[in-house]
Amino acid sequence: MNADTLRGHLDALLLSVLEEEPRHGYAIIEELRRRSGGALNVPTGTVYPALRRLERIGYLSSEWAKVGGRKRRTYRLTGAGRAHLLDARSAWREFTAVIGSVLEPTPSEGG
Repeated sequence: MNADTLRGHLDALLLSVLEEEPRHGYAIIEELRRRSGGALNVPTGTVYPALRRLERIGYLSSEWAKVGGRKRRTYRLTGAGRAHLLDARSAWREFTAVIGSVLEPTPSEGG
């Protein structure tokens, strides 16, 4: 999938993946890939800066944890992050409805 397509939606995708449980960066990337059927292959150079930014603004918290014998930073959704995710989902539904009505118009009545 084209990286430009993700622009503006990466934050919501990352928050969504962390909604169920805390994960470390590579597990987040793998979950994005799994949920998208392999269509989303977001590079680490995109994901890690976004995670740090989301933590700075209070949507995520993190802690170091041992995962598979390795020390990894594990990210968790905060209350503010959950609220932002709800807003992002609502905005996404509105956006897709509007764009869908333009790209796939329904025949007008009596037309």
